[in-house]
Amino acid sequence: MPPPTSTPSTLSVPRRFNGPPRSGNGGWTAGALAQTLPGAGLGGPVTVTLRQPPPLDVPMPLTETANGAVAHHDGRPVAEAALADLDPVPVPGVPMTEAAAAEERYAGHHRHPFPTCFACGPQRRPGDGLRIFPGRVMSADDSGGSRPAEEGDPLVAATWTPYEVGVPITWAALDCVGGWASDIDERPMVLGRMTARIHRLPTTAERYVVVGTVRGVEGRKTFTASTLYDPAGRVTAAAEHVWVAVDPKAFA
Repeated sequence: MPPPTSTPSTLSVPRRFNGPPRSGNGGWTAGALAQTLPGAGLGGPVTVTLRQPPPLDVPMPLTETANGAVAHHDGRPVAEAALADLDPVPVPGVPMTEAAAAEERYAGHHRHPFPTCFACGPQRRPGDGLRIFPGRVMSADDSGGSRPAEEGDPLVAATWTPYEVGVPITWAALDCVGGWASDIDERPMVLGRMTARIHRLPTTAERYVVVGTVRGVEGRKTFTASTLYDPAGRVTAAAEHVWVAVDPKAFA
């Protein structure tokens, strides 16, 4: 869909697009806010900072800033979007077959802080949630066994066949793969900031590869990146994230 020509007055996150049970999926919320920037839904990088958990089914007033927009709830900022100066650096791609095999190693099947998450929740039905299940990418070693690909900078990957498309959906597809590149199952985290650029929207019924990696850890913050590749191996969209470790009970 084309981006709007002016900033709407409110932003609402429908309950379907939850991350934790009581708040919005960070990627979907960030993409929905990014889409309100004139001309910025597609083609240019946008950074969205999440200041508090996005409420569900609540119209959040929007205010314009010099280069973006802010969504508010109860008089406090929830999310702030701004045009970014730099594109996210893509994560190396992997073949479709390796991404499909990696899904079998998805840690979220065994332990998941938010199992009903729109993007990566295993409790979401096909055709409802995205059901993107990124697992470790493995490479054969000299002994005939396997090891994590890119030792010291491991990759996770999954395949994704969209049943609907749009800017917020694409941001959501780029979201949780970053968390699963880290140890989100052992160290629960929520999205704090995301910079993304969509080169072109994905299309329905085509199978894509989404990959993620960790780029650093600093205290409660984990820095990750993700990239969406089309069936021809071209970058469709890319993102970089900042995650913040949390107590999942506070979001239940």
